[in-house]
Amino acid sequence: MSSRADELIGTVAIVGFPNVGKSTLVNRLTSTRAAVVHETPGVTRDRKELEVEWNGRRFLVIDTGGIDIADEAAITRSIADQAREAVEEADLVLFVVDARIGTTPGDEEVAEILRLSHKPVLILANKIDDPAQEANALEFHRLGLGDPIPLSAMHGHGTGDLLDDVVNRLEELGGTRPELPEDAIRVAILGRPNVGKSSLLNALLGRERVIVSEVPGTTRDSIDTVLERDGRKFVLVDTAGLRRKRRHRQGIEYYSELRAIEAAERADVALVLIDSSEGIVEQDVSVADVARRANNSTLVVLSKWDESTIDVEDTRKQLIRRLRQRPPIIAVSAKTGRGVNRLLDEVEKLYEKHTSRVPTPELNRFLGELREARQPPSRNGRSLNLLYGTQVETRPPRFKLFVNDPALVTRDYGYWVENNLRERFNLTGVPVVIDFAPK
Repeated sequence: MSSRADELIGTVAIVGFPNVGKSTLVNRLTSTRAAVVHETPGVTRDRKELEVEWNGRRFLVIDTGGIDIADEAAITRSIADQAREAVEEADLVLFVVDARIGTTPGDEEVAEILRLSHKPVLILANKIDDPAQEANALEFHRLGLGDPIPLSAMHGHGTGDLLDDVVNRLEELGGTRPELPEDAIRVAILGRPNVGKSSLLNALLGRERVIVSEVPGTTRDSIDTVLERDGRKFVLVDTAGLRRKRRHRQGIEYYSELRAIEAAERADVALVLIDSSEGIVEQDVSVADVARRANNSTLVVLSKWDESTIDVEDTRKQLIRRLRQRPPIIAVSAKTGRGVNRLLDEVEKLYEKHTSRVPTPELNRFLGELREARQPPSRNGRSLNLLYGTQVETRPPRFKLFVNDPALVTRDYGYWVENNLRERFNLTGVPVVIDFAPK
């Protein structure tokens, strides 16, 4: 069975015991470094979806945390539950095992889960870096999941044949996944570690999709989740916590923070979470600045409101003083559900502003009022003259204002114009870009 080239032909879950090379395989298949790869077992904790294209066919890969059923730690049990759910959503499962170590009791436990799922499975004997070692794959026949496929995710041996096999099987299965519409709202959930980002995402979804743990830094990758409400689709991206900037960040923390910033750059709206039980700290302002630099419209979310002692109005005044976009504020509690439903309403309102267009006649009437309201800056006997303007882009709004001499525009005057424009056209929380251009 064939499929249109612009269609996603199915979903593939990658599962296995911790540290068998799943994330390395994901990076190899997607030709990216999208999964956090590190020598420490169990780095990939949540599951996330990535797109793979091969010979004109596209499919989704769900990367999961390592399944270790014998480990009694709460977070490890959560990882196993996430992996089981990924298998349920998948059309095809890739079960990765370590050919250097051979079959382990953990592999047998995972194999049992997969047999009970009745999903089609390819068993991948990974870390066969030398073709002379391919016979090592044979012992995995004992798992009862078919012929093991020898490969090296690190060096790429066998991955081309694997992709051919995956595409053929998905097309035979006929699984397709609808594309996101152009007006899907992309929302990045940003904040310093342990402010309640994953709890908020789970509350929005009404089910556990992201692991919630009391240990700061649980979310190391950015995870995209699609939520539909009243016909509108939201793409929610939970991200690793953004820590205080340090000169020599490295390893897992560096790559996780890089991905959080990348997530903001592909979002329309950023939710900047502030732990209301602690109040505003300097790191919160830094997180909001990440959203501003990524050109996100911003909504400040006071999380853990059930534990709060701070005053919303005092917080609003602080934020207006410290944040250029003057973002709106909403207080929520993932635990009690307060404000969670209204949060998506606020996101939709911000998105409408983010994509709005000001008619040129209205913009120029506004510029005429600005000319009357304030004496323009001048230098060497020459005064600035605001001539006319037009909006040149949306998502976010960008304006080109023509003047007699851009060199006469002072920083203070530019901010004054921006703030008045934001207030006049109801662009609170929206990044407004203004280019002063010569006539």
